[in-house]
Amino acid sequence: MNTQSNAVPESPLQAQAVAPAIAHATRPMYWSLRRELWENRWIYMAPLAAAAVSLFGFIISTVHFAARMRAALALDPEKQREAVVAPYEMAAGLIMAAAFIVGIFYCLEALHSERRDRSILFWKSLPVSDLTTVLSKVSIAFAIPLFAFVVTVVTQLMVLLLSSVVLAASSVSVAGVWAQLPLYQMSVMLLYHLVTVHVLWYAPIYAWLLLVSAWARRAAFLWAVLPPLAICFAEKIIFNTWYFASMLQNRISGPEAFMFTPPGSASMGHMTHLDPGRFLSAPGLWIGLAVATTFIAAAVRLRRYRSPI
Repeated sequence: MNTQSNAVPESPLQAQAVAPAIAHATRPMYWSLRRELWENRWIYMAPLAAAAVSLFGFIISTVHFAARMRAALALDPEKQREAVVAPYEMAAGLIMAAAFIVGIFYCLEALHSERRDRSILFWKSLPVSDLTTVLSKVSIAFAIPLFAFVVTVVTQLMVLLLSSVVLAASSVSVAGVWAQLPLYQMSVMLLYHLVTVHVLWYAPIYAWLLLVSAWARRAAFLWAVLPPLAICFAEKIIFNTWYFASMLQNRISGPEAFMFTPPGSASMGHMTHLDPGRFLSAPGLWIGLAVATTFIAAAVRLRRYRSPI
């Protein structure tokens, strides 16, 4: 009788060879991502709620929408474009703001909450490494802006459909409004902004928050904010300079000076100003990614040894 399928590995080397096959079969990264979505439904509910608020506000504004568009079509082309794209930019701004806030609080709670409710004891009993767990949380933090992009595009298409119906019912030229609406360019510019700023440029911010989440026993938000502030004021008192504060301000405000050519020419309708090569060659981007990698590695190590709260 063949008992080879039930045999126990005879040496540690055989056990190490079997472990990757088991990990591949169980797909720990996939289920870790699913776990994050199961436990934190507000990750995707908040951008959806922001989209619903935007649509609700636009529906209310349709009472006077036709009159505004009729008056806008009598203006010069630049003013026409500003009036036409205003509802779309407002929806995009609200959804992006919601996604950014969600990303901040998700990173602060990602590793802290499992120690607070002691669920870390259960998750550590499963064959999922600390590296896989932390990387799954990092992946969710980076995926939130991309999900916000999808929600924004769908919301803008719904605004376009509603506005077209209202304009057609009011005998306003739908074609004239569409001619001033660079929807494709707006979507490309939005995706470019989210990837460059909210994913790559903000990577060290998310990584720092994850590190604080893995370390702090309580008041994670204060531990995330107070040390940078203390460094800023200590530098001012000792050296009478604000270099660290300027660095933080540059990181939070975004790399617009490196994203477009010429600098400051950001526009939702002019794709010719995009300069991804200049952005990718910016030293601040790669320094920030290196710092983010260091913070993530420290968060992995902290999760390995930190006990429940």
